[in-house]
Amino acid sequence: MSTTALNDLFRYPIVQAPMAGGASSPALVGAVAAAGALGFLAAGYKTAGGLYQEIKQVRGLTGQPFGVNVFMPQTGPSAAPAAIEVYRHQLAGEAGWYGTALGETDDSRDDGYESKLAILLEDPVPVVSFTFGCPKPETLEAFARAGTYTIVTVTSAEEARTAQAAGADALCVQGVEAGGHQGSYRDDPADEQPGTGLLALLTQVRATTALPLVAAGGLMRGEQIAAVLAAGAAAAQLGTAFLVCPESGAHPLHKRALTDPLFHRTALTRAFSGRPARGLVNRFMREHGPYAPAGYPEIHHLTAPLRKAAAGAGDPQGMALWAGQGHRLARELPAGELVEVLAAELDTALTDLADPALRSAS
Repeated sequence: MSTTALNDLFRYPIVQAPMAGGASSPALVGAVAAAGALGFLAAGYKTAGGLYQEIKQVRGLTGQPFGVNVFMPQTGPSAAPAAIEVYRHQLAGEAGWYGTALGETDDSRDDGYESKLAILLEDPVPVVSFTFGCPKPETLEAFARAGTYTIVTVTSAEEARTAQAAGADALCVQGVEAGGHQGSYRDDPADEQPGTGLLALLTQVRATTALPLVAAGGLMRGEQIAAVLAAGAAAAQLGTAFLVCPESGAHPLHKRALTDPLFHRTALTRAFSGRPARGLVNRFMREHGPYAPAGYPEIHHLTAPLRKAAAGAGDPQGMALWAGQGHRLARELPAGELVEVLAAELDTALTDLADPALRSAS
């Protein structure tokens, strides 16, 4: 597939990131798509039936293209059961404080992957993306036969080569600035690296493959979108920018925290899920992040009741406040209006880049 095939999916080169956990509601996806950008549902943590119903809702809101993001099954090594039990013991005080039991950790590690693929192949959507790994070539071939455009998330040039060899149509290049989970294929603390910034990573991946690239990581303004397009991306993916929209399903406390001076920085942590994810630094992250084992999705299931109870108690200090590094630039606008504002900023930035004299004259 060419860059043109990707850009034919939307009027503006803007992609609303799939945010698992409820933020990427059908209302948000529908509004983004109707405004001329590409909206994404997040299949993560949903049942196959729940995903099917959300797809129906989006189709009822817009006839424009939209996408669904799927988590790859977790097949690599996870933390030893003993390490998870140690962390469970450490969290006992949190459970007592919030008056809830800790979650069970023996749930499936594949997030209903095969059932979700079956739904998406039986009743295809325009775009399907994958996170936490690369599908088998035969899976990508099946989506190609169904007429679905496929995007695989990568965090390194090595992962980009793997996705290209498997037959992905495009790559979502995720820089370390991105909010939420890092979409890396492997999660091994033994070879864990700090991560690569988006512009540097784009350059590395661009030198590796000619596939269309969607740039993700800390993007909040049209000028930043222009920058990643100039660096070789075909489109820009924004998540945190859409979190505060009224159509977003994010908790109100989460939305307010993005611009609350109390939460002035982000960090990567395993505290809530067992996998590196970027969020606003709060009490839970500070107290438990240094001790959380690499155990995804077991730690996610373990802490889920705590996060829900903290939200119910109105306590953002116990919630997973996922956010990218640009969170302080969030604007509380309806999703469609935000798309139009970003597109206008992008147009201005591209005009200035094309004719620097206009910029100096202004």
